[in-house]
Amino acid sequence: MTATPDTPDPSGKRMLSEQVYAHLRDAIMRGDHAPGDALKPQDLAKAQGVSLVVVREALVRMVGEGLADRLPNRGFAVPAFSDRRWQGIVEARQAVEPVMLRMSVERGDLDWEVRVRAAHHRLARTPEYIPDEGAHYSSAWAEAHRVFHRTLLEGCGNPVLLETFDRMWTASELARRWSAHRRPDRDGPLEHRQLEEAALTRDGDTAAALLVQHLARTANALVDPAPSTP
Repeated sequence: MTATPDTPDPSGKRMLSEQVYAHLRDAIMRGDHAPGDALKPQDLAKAQGVSLVVVREALVRMVGEGLADRLPNRGFAVPAFSDRRWQGIVEARQAVEPVMLRMSVERGDLDWEVRVRAAHHRLARTPEYIPDEGAHYSSAWAEAHRVFHRTLLEGCGNPVLLETFDRMWTASELARRWSAHRRPDRDGPLEHRQLEEAALTRDGDTAAALLVQHLARTANALVDPAPSTP
C-alpha cells in the first residue's frame, strides 16, 4: 500500500525515530542529562520538531538498551545512579566475557590477530577527551574502545555470545563513563595494552584474569570515592 498525504510513511517515521534516538543517546552519553533527570516526551518532541509517537519509540528503544528507565505513571528518565544496578551488569560481564576471551585465544586465526592489533592501535591513538564534548569520554574514543573489546572476543566465533556482549556493552556504557569521571587516575591504556599482549601471546589464563580485573576496576570506581589530589 502506498502512503497517502493523510497516512504517515512508516519508513519516514522509522528514520525520524532513529534520528531522535541517536540525538538522545549522544546527549546522555555527553552528560547533558544527569542521572535521574526526567526525559519528558512532550519537551523532547517540541525540541526535535517531531511527533510524540516518534519520541516515544526512541525512548522505548533506549529503555531496552539500558540507557533510560520507564517509570510507572512518571514517564521516562535517565537511569538513576545506583551502585547495585551497575555492579549487576559488571558481574554478568565478568561471568561471560572471560569465557569468550579464552575461546578467542584458542580459536582465533591470523586475521583475528591482525584485527586485534589494529583495534588496539586505533584505541591507543584516539584522544579520550575532547573539550567540546564535555567531561566524559569522546564519542570517537568510546567507539574505538567498544571495537577493541569486541574484536578481542570475536575470535570465539560464536554469534550468540557476541550478541550477548553487544547488549551488555550498551547497558554498561553509562556506568563506564561515570566511572571514568570519578576515577581520572586510572591507567586505562596500560590495562588495554596488557590485554592485547596476553591475547596475542595466546595466554588465555592471563588474558581472562586481566579482563576480570579490568571490569572489576570499573565496578569499584563506582563505589570508591576518587582519591584526593595532593
